[in-house]
Amino acid sequence: MLNKVYLIELRVSILYNKTMKKDKKRGLLIIMSGPSGVGKGTIRREVMKDKSLNLYYSVSMTTRARRPGEVDGEDYYFVSKEEFQRNIDNNNLLEWAEFVGNRYGTPKDKVEKMRDEGKNVMLEIEVNGTTQVLKNCQGRDVISIFIIPPSFEELENRIRHRGTESDEVVKTRLKKAEAEMELKYHYEFIVLNDEISRAAEEVRDIIRSRMNAKIIK
Repeated sequence: MLNKVYLIELRVSILYNKTMKKDKKRGLLIIMSGPSGVGKGTIRREVMKDKSLNLYYSVSMTTRARRPGEVDGEDYYFVSKEEFQRNIDNNNLLEWAEFVGNRYGTPKDKVEKMRDEGKNVMLEIEVNGTTQVLKNCQGRDVISIFIIPPSFEELENRIRHRGTESDEVVKTRLKKAEAEMELKYHYEFIVLNDEISRAAEEVRDIIRSRMNAKIIK
């Protein structure tokens, strides 16, 4: 007759193995952040061309107006202030922030669903949003990457080159960017965006390395 200690150990072993299998299947959470205008979106689109990385881009929700060329459901989910507030009330935002009168956030349900299906989910979010996410999501399955420009002057040129915002908003973004740059060492990785293809390859290498470590674990 099997003793109770053996049965308990057996049950613990089975539970541990199930948990390990689930952890190996569950996808990574990849947070890419940095100041406005640094090129996060361009790098992210380049990285996602590599299908071997099994990436899913988590589209953020925003109350701001759509810019020329932006597509609802691809660049952002463009929603009303009332709908955004409902998502806050229902605790369905992994993070959210407000800037120059507009709100931005990451829908939690979609992120969790895709990670459970084994997708490596990429978040392209603001620095404040990253702080919120990292408070609730930690461990080797979470990667935080901060994108920096070659210089602050270059960053200013990129923001002004957009031509979609007033001078007052541009100045607000630049002031915010200065403060955000001070927080880069809170991230696991810092990537210089001096050239898009090179920066994208560095991000791909970071993701690939963590994927390989997850398989070996």
